[in-house]
Amino acid sequence: MTTLSQSEIQPPKTPSLERYNMPSPVPSLVTVYYDGKCGLCRKEISHYKKIAPEGQFIWSDIAHDATPLSQLGVSQMDALRRLHATDRNGRLHIGVDAFILIWRQLPTWRPLAILVSLPVVRYIAAMLYNRFADYRFARLEHCQISVNAQET
Repeated sequence: MTTLSQSEIQPPKTPSLERYNMPSPVPSLVTVYYDGKCGLCRKEISHYKKIAPEGQFIWSDIAHDATPLSQLGVSQMDALRRLHATDRNGRLHIGVDAFILIWRQLPTWRPLAILVSLPVVRYIAAMLYNRFADYRFARLEHCQISVNAQET
């Protein structure tokens, strides 16, 4: 009968991600990807920044720097068309779902997040938001430049 030593019984240790300079698989903050060239978008995000608890969000102006979108596999054109955000687990939320994610983090907006999360309300809100977002996107010159850039 063979006796195994303690080192042969224990599973091998997995290397630390820090050792390989890799990011942690779970982001610690909600990241919001917004259109900083849109006056309405900029004003709304500015309001959220003022009322957000410290350390809740990373605000990424993708109109001026689209680099962070490459990690998500999202084009600048798509991100300019609709609000995008990632939650603490790295899941992507788009449009109304991104707003719900943001509002859930803001105490004064949390009741709206609960209301809009209701299936019928969410469906209507998404339909209205998508129509508005398409209208806004078609009218803003910098958004049309992103369309031309993606087509070439």
